[in-house]
Amino acid sequence: MSTDLHPSIIALVSLAANIAANHPKQGLCQVDRLRDYGVSREQIDTVIEIARHIRDEAAQKLDASFDEACAAHFPRAANKLAAIAVTEGGACCTPTPSGKSCC
Repeated sequence: MSTDLHPSIIALVSLAANIAANHPKQGLCQVDRLRDYGVSREQIDTVIEIARHIRDEAAQKLDASFDEACAAHFPRAANKLAAIAVTEGGACCTPTPSGKSCC
């Protein structure tokens, strides 16, 4: 039994991963490949819908987690996000690869 995946399966996985990861190219080149492999528009649309759902759900969970952690720092603040102080190089931030701080 071969363990190689059909190129259409690889293209579907790649498309979904690119969309779910918010990759700037969004896997658009995979759509052309999938069409060339004979994958139906409905199947491609299903993969896109699932990938977007996963991406959006992950973002919502991250936002909720952030808001909860932020509220713990400012329990009486009316607007949790407006109460965040901007500081130079806080402990919660790591530098970019070039050494720049994101906060």
